[in-house]
Amino acid sequence: MRRWLGRTLLALLVLAAGIYVFNASWRVSPPSDPQITLIAHRGVHQTFDRSGLENDTCTAERIGPPEHGFIENTIPSMQAAFAAGADIVELDVHSTTDGQLAVLHDWTIDCRTEGTGETRSHEMAYLKSLDVGYGYTADGGASYPLRGTGVGQIPELKEVLSAMPDGRFLINFKSREAREGDMLARVLSDNPEWRQAVWGAYGGDEPTYRAANQIDGLAVWSRRGLVDCLVQYGGLGWTGYMPQACRNTKVMVPLNVAPWLWGWPNLFLERMRNAGSEVILLGPYESGDPGAAGIDTVEQLAQLPTSFDGYLWTNKIEIIAPVLTAQ
Repeated sequence: MRRWLGRTLLALLVLAAGIYVFNASWRVSPPSDPQITLIAHRGVHQTFDRSGLENDTCTAERIGPPEHGFIENTIPSMQAAFAAGADIVELDVHSTTDGQLAVLHDWTIDCRTEGTGETRSHEMAYLKSLDVGYGYTADGGASYPLRGTGVGQIPELKEVLSAMPDGRFLINFKSREAREGDMLARVLSDNPEWRQAVWGAYGGDEPTYRAANQIDGLAVWSRRGLVDCLVQYGGLGWTGYMPQACRNTKVMVPLNVAPWLWGWPNLFLERMRNAGSEVILLGPYESGDPGAAGIDTVEQLAQLPTSFDGYLWTNKIEIIAPVLTAQ
């Protein structure tokens, strides 16, 4: 019996060692010149406390004391992000009653503006009449430091692309209406000079994949696909198997999840590249947080492997880009 137990233990140790070596990051040499592509989430904007965040939380009511006057998803905020060093700016779109794509994060306009109702239930002219800085407060409503500064600053997507035709943008579809994918495709068909400005799309699966079917080379991914990729890779990646959900896509990986992935960082990144995929590194994942946290502090940035070669998602482009440039 003891001999059988000893042999079993030895076999398990040998198997564990084999799995370790097979999935060791050091099996792959780091890139000689790793490149980080910076995605500025919502441009330069007012960041907020993410604790207890839910889908319908009014984030404008929980910002920190303003360090600048920029408001998310406005043209000045996007221009500031590119000036700070962003390679790609993420923005959010909603269809309007007059067939435009309004650039605003929230499903309703109640949080940030003096208006009420669903964003999609209004025409573009009305949205542009509102003050998108109206609802921001850092002290529970005692003061509204951005009120009056955002009048007329909710842009239509065509205005954004016209203002920054040399920029690159990631479109977040806030709805699940496939027709919004048609709308984006039509904008680019009518204005082919803007095609290279639209790098990718994500969000609602229906508009995202409708857009991908009509716009060649558009980078797209889905939330469900991301979860499937990470869960399946976590379960089977030790064998070298690459799940279909991880192939030919962009894989968003939270900073605190990454070290638990088989082969992180060098081998994991090579496996993704071989599967036609690229990695977008996010900030730490917190259970229950419905949004995408960014790598927003110098301390978080210091946790990146020096060999990381991929995309980095940040809400603080004005802090992160200069630090990376100086390294």
